[in-house]
Amino acid sequence: MSANPWLAVDVAAAPMVRAHELRHAWERFVEALPGLDEDEPELDHVRAPIADSWRRSHAAGVDPSGHELAPVVADEGETRMLLEEHTLGHAGPLIRECLATIAEEAGYLIVVSDAAGLLLSVVGPARVRMRAAEAMNFAEGTLWSEPGAGTNAIGTALAADHAVQVFGPEHFSEAVQRWTCSAAPIHDPDTGALLGVIDLTGDFSTVHPHSLAVAAATAQAVEASLRLRMQEHDAHLRARYGDHVAAAPGARALVAPTGRLLTALPPAWGQVTRLAVPPGGGRLSLPCGAAAVAEPVAPSGEVYLVRAVRERARRDDRPVLKLALLGRRRAAIEMDDRRAELRPRLGEIVALLCMSPDGLSAETLCADLYGDAGSPSSVRVEISRLRKLLGPWIDSERYKLTCEVETDVRRLEGLLRAGAVREAAEAYCAGPLLPASEAPGIVRERNRLEGWLRQAVMTADDPEALWAWVQSPSGAEDLQAWKRLLSRLEFRDPRRSLASSHVAQLRRALAA
Repeated sequence: MSANPWLAVDVAAAPMVRAHELRHAWERFVEALPGLDEDEPELDHVRAPIADSWRRSHAAGVDPSGHELAPVVADEGETRMLLEEHTLGHAGPLIRECLATIAEEAGYLIVVSDAAGLLLSVVGPARVRMRAAEAMNFAEGTLWSEPGAGTNAIGTALAADHAVQVFGPEHFSEAVQRWTCSAAPIHDPDTGALLGVIDLTGDFSTVHPHSLAVAAATAQAVEASLRLRMQEHDAHLRARYGDHVAAAPGARALVAPTGRLLTALPPAWGQVTRLAVPPGGGRLSLPCGAAAVAEPVAPSGEVYLVRAVRERARRDDRPVLKLALLGRRRAAIEMDDRRAELRPRLGEIVALLCMSPDGLSAETLCADLYGDAGSPSSVRVEISRLRKLLGPWIDSERYKLTCEVETDVRRLEGLLRAGAVREAAEAYCAGPLLPASEAPGIVRERNRLEGWLRQAVMTADDPEALWAWVQSPSGAEDLQAWKRLLSRLEFRDPRRSLASSHVAQLRRALAA
């Protein structure tokens, strides 16, 4: 047995002798499975990571006889799409450059899986690929996590988060015991999260300690490449959006969506390496305990401006105006037990005033309503009509609402600020802000709100939030969101077939 618990054999070991030792140990373990909880056999010849993996495989219900092979969970088209979307899909040339020589010499397959153990790419000699596919269902679209296929280098590297070599009878499933494999996990340089695994698989007679070293070195090279790309992108974001911080360097900072700092924090905020930014942005607490808000400043949502905020006191003596704007052609208001639907122009004015608590000048409100075609006098006429409904609660010097305001838009923004992305997406199923309005200010706010929500959904890593988004009028035709949903749903989730069908339908429509 190798002194390194993650390496199956060292240079001095005789592979066939080691295989016989392991086969006997595996047989004793399998024979003891019915009473394993009470009396586990001695596993003197089995490395600790492999023994732990056997226990996990048994607990997951994997059949050691090999009668049940790794399950197919994605068809060819779906797997190709998942590879194209995956971060490691772009690292293919580097992976092949690092592994091609040893793979060709030893007859290995070069394999890439995602963080769930789904095989995204299997490259190598055709005869080896065919034999692996026929003997153990080792092909793109199959699930090689430990619960899917038992102890194997890919699944065990994911479960242990460590590079590992698995040799012959160390595999829990008997159908895989004629093979050897070496796998190393790859991590996101930003968050540290597992992205997937690089693996070398071949006949067990080709086992060699070098294969694990090469797989681990390749994983490190890919991580270094991803880190360099991230640093270059950070520099680009600082150059493009740094002026937002320069305008108030003592109260602002740029961060990535994950909270990673792109610029230094103001000294008064305290010092940390990462802020807890809610998915899609929103309210957060600074290290010093003060309140702040993170707002996306790029259309893609790839950079956020964090700024300190002051809490505003609520005046309880004012009436409350309740306003419904999402998915409605006409805004609905409620105030002092009075309810009404506003005609479109008045609804647009109330919506714009709600979104500008500090007020708007007649000229600004005119531009938000009419663009370049209106005049402030027409705005004054509309405001006078609105006063008949709201009474004195519109300031006449600088147009603003002086009553308390509750709107479905503010509730949605509050959910986003609190990081409640799923609830926000569910609330948005009603539809976008005044969808029939073409007023420039409403269009701007509608796009801002929808962009914020979509970015939150796409970065939340919550399939239920994605599901709620694609049920909304805006998300129904969002191909990227449907693709991400497909990659996040559990393989036995009945919604996978619907998502796969919808992705294909949207792709055909896009091609047409």
